[in-house]
Amino acid sequence: MEIAGIIGILVIVGIAVVVVVVLLLILLLFARSWIKVARADEALVISGRKQKVQTAVLSADGSSRSEMSESPVTVIVNGKSLVNPITQRHEIISLRSRQVSLNAEAQSLDSVTLNVDGVAIVKIGSDPILVRRAAERFASQDKAIEQFTTEQLEGALRGIVATLSVVELMRERKKFSDQIAADVSQELAEQGLILDSFQIKGITDKVGYIQSLGAPEIQAKRQSAEISQTNADRAINQKNIANQEANLVEQTALDTNTANANAGIGRARAEAEQAENLAREQAQQAVLQQQAENKQAQLDADVKRVADAQRYEAETRAQAELYTRERAAEAAAIEQVKQAEARTRIAEQQAQADRARADGEAAAAVAKAQGEADALRSQAEAESEARRLRASAEADAIRAEGDARAAALEAEAKAIASNQDAFLSQRVLEVLPSIMAEFSKGYAAIGNVSIIGSSGEDGASNVVGADNAKALRSVFDSVHSATGLDLAGIIQGQAVGRGIGEGVAAATAPAPAQARVPNPTAPPPPAAPATDAD
Repeated sequence: MEIAGIIGILVIVGIAVVVVVVLLLILLLFARSWIKVARADEALVISGRKQKVQTAVLSADGSSRSEMSESPVTVIVNGKSLVNPITQRHEIISLRSRQVSLNAEAQSLDSVTLNVDGVAIVKIGSDPILVRRAAERFASQDKAIEQFTTEQLEGALRGIVATLSVVELMRERKKFSDQIAADVSQELAEQGLILDSFQIKGITDKVGYIQSLGAPEIQAKRQSAEISQTNADRAINQKNIANQEANLVEQTALDTNTANANAGIGRARAEAEQAENLAREQAQQAVLQQQAENKQAQLDADVKRVADAQRYEAETRAQAELYTRERAAEAAAIEQVKQAEARTRIAEQQAQADRARADGEAAAAVAKAQGEADALRSQAEAESEARRLRASAEADAIRAEGDARAAALEAEAKAIASNQDAFLSQRVLEVLPSIMAEFSKGYAAIGNVSIIGSSGEDGASNVVGADNAKALRSVFDSVHSATGLDLAGIIQGQAVGRGIGEGVAAATAPAPAQARVPNPTAPPPPAAPATDAD
């Protein structure tokens, strides 16, 4: 029972709360529809509600006094108010600024038709009186404000332009704008409007009168500019003439310096040519000296080549003796091995004879083992002796090679030291046949030789022989110039000496003796130079 009562109470409370909420919403909607708020640039005008205002009343004597009166219209600027939608009506008047552009055609005092462009900034005044005036005229037609302002400004502009000349309008444009603003401001205030600013954008005409006003000044300025330009050109020409004169003086000095420099260069070039000729002569002398040194080096190389050949012959002989000794040592070793094998076969035969004995099987085996051991020992001794003989033979061969090389070098050094001229002449005479052989190759390439203008006795053989003699004589002269050796005298002396030696040997020749074995280590005697003379 109690629970049902509690539920009933809760239901009643809920219904009451819902009713209260609905009533509050209704009140809010009602208040929203009745309360009107104007923005910062707006004014609220309420019709049907009276408002006391202070107005100025003019007396008969011309003085003014203020009186309080009731207006059927209530004006609220930047505020809010409660408006009864049943008995009252409200309007929102904008207080924002409006830009008005105008282009008026007017005639000046000096009868010139002008086109004047201007721009004005107007707005409804914030004073409740001005708002009330504007509301009475423009509440339902807001765009009419701009048209009305344009007409008022154009009329005032034409009236003022008619009182001024074109020159005054152009020179005193600020004064012209202020005068228009002063004349129109009172008329606009009667309509509840305020003129914030007015500016003249431009003044033009269709006949070019305004442009012709500046022609004298422009021409004067142009003439002044031309005169200044002429003076500047004259100054530039004078400066150029002065620069050309200075350049001429400097060019003269430059030409003088250039001539002096060219003279110095000619002297330096002549001195350089003399120095070059001197250096060329010195270089030629150095080349000739180098050629002489090269010839000397070639002769030294020939001498060294002969010594190398003798040393090679001695080394070859030493190697041959070494090979002979090695073969002899190997033959001895083979002989010893054969003797050991023979002894081994004898031991085997004895062992076979002993094996025939019934009681000698063990002794035969011992004898066989002893024989094999002896054979191995003999073989080892033979191999050792062969190695020792081979090593000894190699040592002897190396020693013989060294002795032969030392003897060859010593003999060559003694030969050069004792009779250097004879040694050099011998080497030159050894290469002389090869030189003449090369010379004769030129005649070998010739097929036929025709001799013109010679006597009957001068045949081709005589001419060729004469050429060979001349060539041989030029070779002797070249060797004599390079080394100081007289090859003709040397050849003649060797021919005489050889003839005397052969005669003495034939007169005192002993009985033929057994030929001596030559020493393999001694160098061979030098070959006798050729004595054949063509």
